Amino acid sequence: MHLKGSLHIHTTCSDGELSIEEVIRVYSGLGFDFIALTDHDFLLQPDCYKSITKINTDLIIFKGVELTVFEKGYVHVNKIDGDNEVLHIFNHPSELDLPMNKVIDRISSVAERLPIDAVEVTSKGFRTPEYEIDDIPFPKVATDDSHTRLGCGRAWIEMDCMRDKDKIIRAIKNGDFWNCYTETNHLFLK
Repeated sequence: MHLKGSLHIHTTCSDGELSIEEVIRVYSGLGFDFIALTDHDFLLQPDCYKSITKINTDLIIFKGVELTVFEKGYVHVNKIDGDNEVLHIFNHPSELDLPMNKVIDRISSVAERLPIDAVEVTSKGFRTPEYEIDDIPFPKVATDDSHTRLGCGRAWIEMDCMRDKDKIIRAIKNGDFWNCYTETNHLFLK
């Protein structure tokens, strides 16, 4: 089965502008099959995600958190829970504003503490191709890191996979997906 998904979404549970219900409506309207809610750990409101079970949707909804990890400064890592599997994504390395060797060092240092499974190759949904290199030895994922309606659906992954949270996570860990970007995004890259 062909699936389309977004792995980095913020809601009003932290610093996003859209409620969980609005996020689900927007991504459903954009033809997504799964989304990961990844609000910031230090802003996440207690029990905020409890409302998910009351929402009628065909979307697969992953609960996650954007962790603030202190390693030679701080970085962000998304922790996304499946039913049994857990996915860790090193977020937006381009926003570190460091030379590539220091970015690679930072990713390696964090990977000694957390099981990094993938690295984002986008910043706010815009492609950062300089991070699509073999020296970063993890699958590279496109995400939109949406905080607003305008940010929704800029970048995503697609895969051929069953509609199962753990199978989706395993496919990502194995690199069995491809990155996609909106046409508007491509215009900015030329």
